Amino acid sequence: MTDAYLARIGKLIRDARQHRGWTQSQLADALGTSQSAVNRIERGNQNISLDMIARIGEALDSEIVSLGYAGPMHLRVVGGRRLSGSIDVKTSKNACVALLCATLLNAGRTTLRRVARIEEVYRILEVLGSIGVKARWINDGNDLEIVPPAELDLASMNTEAARRTRSVIMFLGPLLHRMDHFKIPYAGGCDLGTRTVQPHMTALRHFGLEVTATDGTYHAQVDRSVAPTRAIVLTERGDTVTENALLAAARHNGVTVIRNASSNYMVQDLCFFLEELGVRVEGIGTTTLTVHGVATIDRDVDYAPSEDPVEAMSLLAAAVVTESELTIRRVPVEFLEIELAVLEEMGLDHERSPEYPADNGRTRLLDLTVRPSKLRAPIDKIHPMPFPGLNIDNVPFFAAIAAAAQGQTLIHDWVYDNRAIYLTDLNRLGADVKLLDPHRVLVEGPTRWRSAEMMCPPALRPAVVVLLAMMAAEGTSVLRNVYVINRGYEDLAERLNSIGAQIEIFRDI
Repeated sequence: MTDAYLARIGKLIRDARQHRGWTQSQLADALGTSQSAVNRIERGNQNISLDMIARIGEALDSEIVSLGYAGPMHLRVVGGRRLSGSIDVKTSKNACVALLCATLLNAGRTTLRRVARIEEVYRILEVLGSIGVKARWINDGNDLEIVPPAELDLASMNTEAARRTRSVIMFLGPLLHRMDHFKIPYAGGCDLGTRTVQPHMTALRHFGLEVTATDGTYHAQVDRSVAPTRAIVLTERGDTVTENALLAAARHNGVTVIRNASSNYMVQDLCFFLEELGVRVEGIGTTTLTVHGVATIDRDVDYAPSEDPVEAMSLLAAAVVTESELTIRRVPVEFLEIELAVLEEMGLDHERSPEYPADNGRTRLLDLTVRPSKLRAPIDKIHPMPFPGLNIDNVPFFAAIAAAAQGQTLIHDWVYDNRAIYLTDLNRLGADVKLLDPHRVLVEGPTRWRSAEMMCPPALRPAVVVLLAMMAAEGTSVLRNVYVINRGYEDLAERLNSIGAQIEIFRDI
């Protein structure tokens, strides 16, 4: 490479490192090299191989430091290893995404603690940055500081990033208070009027928002003369629907009652955050929320979202399928109580520590030690329900757990069309999963897992379930194109390696 190219590459690497909030020493540690070597690379004073460029791009979660297209990320898994030790649960992906959207309500500075560093968060940050919001990682890249502009530049929105996250629909609630006309893109395959979108429009219409959809874009218009005159009854008890209604109600200068509201973990975290902004919310944790909104919000706030119960379930399932003894710390137990009750019925051997508060001061945590257990299939089918029922996102993990148990387990994933189909990918790894219809599978256990090479399912939780099964299978497996896992989990492979797994990240260069 010429000196000019080395200098350009070095500048790209430096910019990507600073964007992530890392020091040169932190990048050096991630690469297994010295700080002085990183310094030379960034100054363009050291030859650098394509392999090193790809490794740097991997460490910094930045394709900008690759030459051409480095290709998708894959995982090589050496299975049959026992896990041991302890691991902390990261903060909630879904809460962090909702809180990032909620920062649009606030004219002041928002500091969010221990934000999940995942692709879904990066996409929302890219969208926020493109419309003028200043965001930077602070405190060694652990926390996120967000400062909004006086005026948002929606015309400059990064539509490519917006289309890669369905969470952008939660911009509707905050933006309807900031401008009379605006437009945002929507994710491909998400049509206005479908089950997942129409409830948002029905709820926000109470605040004067009317939306039409053309050419992959929501065109929004706000009638300021319209305000809620009676309780808003959500037609679907969905998490993001409830969050959007909350975001709209927060800056409605009056009292808004939301009925049939979700009381799930990310909704509760959003309510706690709104209270930090000066918005009083009654009924947190119930299906009726009463929001005392304020017309303007201009506060410097500091908030720590709670831990992710779905990640906690992922780690619990990892211990079960690998027949390991593992301590999972900082488990938000109030959002896993039904799952633990079902697992107790199946014969799970585990121990719970005394409860303690999360950093938000409200959510109940404990440390959970899981031991190798002889599991039996549950008597009743596994099916999700709105909180406080079994979490919708935790259902796929019961497929892997059921495959490790003696007997037949019926899993009824009634919420998502076709997600159950992806669970049949476990058959490639030795499981016996029969698809009864697009929503139901019958799992026969116990399973003698076997290694395989396969493409990652396009659904987040089934993808992780396949990874966990590979960890249980003797031999070497390959899981290709794992972007979907990175959407919802921070450094999952590295963290599993820290407790005894053997997972290698690689790319096709």
